[in-house]
Amino acid sequence: MDSNDSSGGLVVLAVDDELPALEELAFLLSEDSRVGTVLKASDATDALRILNSRQGVREAATAGPGPRGGLSDPVSGTRIADRTHVEIVFLDIRMPGLDGLELARVFSSMAVPPSVVFVTAHDDRAVDAYEVGAVDYLLKPIRSERLAASIDRILANRAATVTEPQPEQGSEDEVIPVELAGTTKLVPRSAVRYVEAQGDYARLHTHEGSHLVRIPLSVLEDRWRDAGFVRIHRSFLVALPLVTELRLSGSGYVVRVGTGADCAELPVSRRHTRELKDRLVRATKQAWSQR
Repeated sequence: MDSNDSSGGLVVLAVDDELPALEELAFLLSEDSRVGTVLKASDATDALRILNSRQGVREAATAGPGPRGGLSDPVSGTRIADRTHVEIVFLDIRMPGLDGLELARVFSSMAVPPSVVFVTAHDDRAVDAYEVGAVDYLLKPIRSERLAASIDRILANRAATVTEPQPEQGSEDEVIPVELAGTTKLVPRSAVRYVEAQGDYARLHTHEGSHLVRIPLSVLEDRWRDAGFVRIHRSFLVALPLVTELRLSGSGYVVRVGTGADCAELPVSRRHTRELKDRLVRATKQAWSQR
């Protein structure tokens, strides 16, 4: 455990089992004027001890056995607090013992978890990182401007949480990490017009282009159903609010998604036609009833 303390600013924790990488990350963080305290840990056990010390061990030690009575460090069995004064954890994925993904799951169980940004040399775990609630996914070697962008995103999310009413559970705009040429782009679900199956992958179509992700279409169908996405074909999932036309063509029904030059026409299979019509009618009635 090591720290570079300054008055005010964000309290951040860098976790990496490789000392040179840890020192470089800590240095880059300390160069950001918004960061006040940089803490360092070489593995998950050290990281959890630091989170405890930044909260005060008394709360963790005296907490009762109830569901909000503290968590247990899966490595040492030590009690850990429900919350910490550490605001952001920059975390490597592959470490001996408890790895970064497992450590992030521990954080997510806390009543007030820190924000998590993964910093890794491996570009194949972005989907897993998203699943455990990571805010960002950075590939080594780290550039200072990319690190700053992660902090920008965290502060923006925090400001939005303070100023905007909280959405109902399940209505949050999901963000999907997309890998392209060593860069991780975060695509919000609200930007997706339709999804196309490509084997065990899915291609997300937005106004800006398309992005291939390693998620089966069936998984997105289940996950996004309550967000207004509907299956129209074995190969297509569409955002229902963006459907502007359903018509019968020579080969069967087709839907038009969007308007103007960038609209898309997609086939509707016979088995999905009835459900699509019903949902379109229900959506229209609901929209009129709210006027």
